[in-house]
Amino acid sequence: MQPNIQKPVELFRRLSTDLGLYAWVCLKIRPKRGALAPLKLNATQRHLHGRLEGQKERTGKVRALVLKGRQTGVSTYVGARLYHAVTNRTGCKARILTHLQDATDNLFGIVQRFDEHCPEEMRPHAAASNAKEIYFDRLDSGYLVATAGSKEVGRSDTIQLFHGSEVAFWPNAESHIEGIGQAIADAPGTESILESTANGIGNLFYALWSAAERGESEYEAIFLPWFMHEEYRSALDPKWREPEEFALYRQAHGLSAEQVYWAWLKNRELAVTIMGDPDRLCWKFRQEYPATAAEAFQMSGDESFIPIDRVAKARHATVTGYGPLILGVDPARGGKDKTGIIDRQGRRLGAHVFERIDSDDLMHIAGVVVRHIQKLKPLGLKKVVIDVTGLGAGVYDRLVELGYNEIVEGVNFGAKALEPDRYVNRRAEMWDRKRQWYDDPAEVQVPDKDEFQKDECSVIVGKGATKFDSSGRLVLESKDHIRERMNLSPDLGDAAALTFALDLNQVAVEVSVGRPMGQSAWLAS
Repeated sequence: MQPNIQKPVELFRRLSTDLGLYAWVCLKIRPKRGALAPLKLNATQRHLHGRLEGQKERTGKVRALVLKGRQTGVSTYVGARLYHAVTNRTGCKARILTHLQDATDNLFGIVQRFDEHCPEEMRPHAAASNAKEIYFDRLDSGYLVATAGSKEVGRSDTIQLFHGSEVAFWPNAESHIEGIGQAIADAPGTESILESTANGIGNLFYALWSAAERGESEYEAIFLPWFMHEEYRSALDPKWREPEEFALYRQAHGLSAEQVYWAWLKNRELAVTIMGDPDRLCWKFRQEYPATAAEAFQMSGDESFIPIDRVAKARHATVTGYGPLILGVDPARGGKDKTGIIDRQGRRLGAHVFERIDSDDLMHIAGVVVRHIQKLKPLGLKKVVIDVTGLGAGVYDRLVELGYNEIVEGVNFGAKALEPDRYVNRRAEMWDRKRQWYDDPAEVQVPDKDEFQKDECSVIVGKGATKFDSSGRLVLESKDHIRERMNLSPDLGDAAALTFALDLNQVAVEVSVGRPMGQSAWLAS
């Protein structure tokens, strides 16, 4: 049913400013059913629209990185947004750049369909319309497409609106982004929207996303989980029995039974292609239909030492901290390695302190730790555990010099484990104690932050990573290997592990004390 607006003048004004209404009244799409239909924005598109409009209102322009799952309508929405702009503004040029020629043809076909079926009253005169361009001469506006390939694409343009599609798959991505950056003026009304599904972590899109998450970019990171899309649900088969892993997944993300059944069906399709177990969430499903941004970027085929769903569930839990309060500090010199600081009280991590510091100034880091000590002491702070490798030794010495020797405890990650027959060093021991903390049936709570989940799930099993040595001792993936693989250091993950270093009245490590590890399923698989 079309919206009812009585006056033509009012309708024209609304259509020129209200994209949702304009799409519904003026734009046609070809849905999966085949027949042409009005473009009614779905939940994912509405959410994205709200985020982009919010940024435009705050800054006067749009700079967005959009991480998405498969076929949620993001490219269609951006096409509609740009077509709406070039047909309602003068001197406005839009360009779209995709990763493959087929994708270019498909996305431009969507825009051409918009143009062909747009009501005459709202459609400006087009002087050119071909396989690559629609040009509205009376407005001096237009819409142009290209395929990523040549390093020079985009360098000679002057454009106001840019849509980069599947950026994670672009060849010559660095050159294209540099060229587009020069082509788009830093001016009000300009827009650059870079969207993609994930393609692992060794590419420019991942680097841009990480910088945006850290607040080191003018681009805003926008994640769109698959379950936001209304179509991704299926009627339940009464004979289906929910596997344990899917039950945990449903609880972690608050899914309905119909949503988790759809996920199981889609996972079954994808698991067959990699010879996986259909009752276990495979990496391919997680990458193409991510529930969190951290999950989307996991490396193909890798399995996290600390299961992703355990962390995801803990992000949404509500737990009251109890017992001694412990502060973990993993000092670093800045750059890729930053200082991570986090607290833990019983079953809760990060209730009071959750901080990453990019500094190589020992006095600065020590001063930040002192500030946290003073804040946490009235709340029952028992110990501050610091990794004394490298810069950490200086931070430890400075805190002792300041009179905090009774509360500060130094731990060397590479030192002999407390249980040397089970762990190759203290770092492996502390990370495994943390893993067991997540595995315990009692609920735990962690910061609801993608950057924390990324750190917690950065350590993987296999591929030269976490393993058992010839003596049956756990060898954790090295920080150097993680840096090489992910271009990051798990600063907050290591800081969290430090809170499991000590046995404080059998509370600080209540989960791990006396519990045998054995050849766990995560490693045996």
